[in-house]
Amino acid sequence: MITIVDVETERTLDDYAAYAPLKRPVEDLRAVAQQYADRLEDRTIWMVNSTAQGGGVAEMLPKVVSILRELGVSTEWAVIVSEKDRFFQLTKHIHNLIHGTGDPHLSDDDRALYRSVSEEMADRLARRVEPGDPVVVHDPQPLGTGALLKKQMDVPALWRCHIGLDESNAATETAWDFLRPWAEAYDETVFSLREYVPDFLEDRTDLIQPALNPLSPKNRALSVTELTDILRRARLADCSHPTVDGDFAPPARRLQRDGSFAPATRPEDLGLMERPIVTQISRWDRLKGFAPLLRGFARMKESAFLDRNAVSERDRHRLSLSRLVLAGPDPDSVSDDPEGQEVFNEICSLWHDLPPEIQRDVAIITLPMTSRRVNSLMVNTLQRCSAIVAQNSLQEGFGLTVAEALWNREQVTDGVHGRLTPQAEDVEAIAHTIHEMLNAEEERRRWARNARRRVSERYLVFTQVRRWLEILAQTVDRQTALSGNGHATMGAPADA
Repeated sequence: MITIVDVETERTLDDYAAYAPLKRPVEDLRAVAQQYADRLEDRTIWMVNSTAQGGGVAEMLPKVVSILRELGVSTEWAVIVSEKDRFFQLTKHIHNLIHGTGDPHLSDDDRALYRSVSEEMADRLARRVEPGDPVVVHDPQPLGTGALLKKQMDVPALWRCHIGLDESNAATETAWDFLRPWAEAYDETVFSLREYVPDFLEDRTDLIQPALNPLSPKNRALSVTELTDILRRARLADCSHPTVDGDFAPPARRLQRDGSFAPATRPEDLGLMERPIVTQISRWDRLKGFAPLLRGFARMKESAFLDRNAVSERDRHRLSLSRLVLAGPDPDSVSDDPEGQEVFNEICSLWHDLPPEIQRDVAIITLPMTSRRVNSLMVNTLQRCSAIVAQNSLQEGFGLTVAEALWNREQVTDGVHGRLTPQAEDVEAIAHTIHEMLNAEEERRRWARNARRRVSERYLVFTQVRRWLEILAQTVDRQTALSGNGHATMGAPADA
């Protein structure tokens, strides 16, 4: 079925412009928006993806949709929902292949399943889309849906691929061979980086870099009072003082030694406001590199005291106090990622195998997804309590989590203005990087200042929306011109 997501406008562009650092980006967007918005008049933009929560696409779309609407562009967000569980197992496999991992084999049955679900979704979406409405399809899951809708209705169609790899191997070739007949049906494709674009799409590809919403619950500034309040309400920290609002329901939950999950304050308080904390927050995905990060932190703990001449007593004490937080969504809550529970279980097993003295300094935490706002506040709070935010991805489409941490002035072990570990599976290198960063106080403060400036210049949502307006208007103009000249447009091939 097709679900239409209700998008609320929590903040207007005037609200953003009231903040001095955001005034100019908002003014720049408004200055160019009208010329493009007029060309999209009497049309509805359809943003189509495969989940309303979990992952970067679902996080970015609400603000993009609400800003487009405020600028006078009618926009809707539709989510494809398939009852065939194997469909999302297949698309997860394709996702991994695009990142260069997994068994490089896709069968005729896989192609038949993908076509079957795509046909069903396209038929359902066609009941809502009007002729001339531009359709923007995100990632491989609904790619076939958009291609078939294009064939049925000849609507302007764009495919936004948020993932990719800057090299080719058997896995990536298998994935792109599978997707090619569907992707070639689109008028335009959009990628995050030029290096991710397959050869056969180079002549129809634009670039848009993912961007963050600076005043969202995940990214807005939090006072000390707000930090402590969220920590207590999320059961991430003990607090003996009463507060006005009750606990979040459900709270954040932490893996216990008996395999159960309890509030994160058990078996003891984590010391998030007092200890040096290393944090990674991502989906439970093998490509996010949770396992080597966990091993690297354990190695850092083991080796920090072997050579007593290598660091000062104060630095050794800091390392002994440090803790690692690995956090992600409740794995049952992300509908389009069937591998999540399996990967999560693997991380839990690794934690159980740690020596007790290291195990107590590592927390595996699940964050509830029942409220997008509450989840985002928990992520924001964990990042702001951290000395280091890690993003140890083995492969990453762009790394929006890095940009978010940089905006929050936290130091990142993999990013533009922090420390980059070239081999995300190199346990010794990870241990060394964490060790150095925890003890590099002056450098961490400098990185924090540079980081926010970099994100402000390049990765805010206003720049992203401006690019969408440009590309959508150009695509509509191009299709209108072709239709006026009697040129045929492309559609999904019958044998895709």
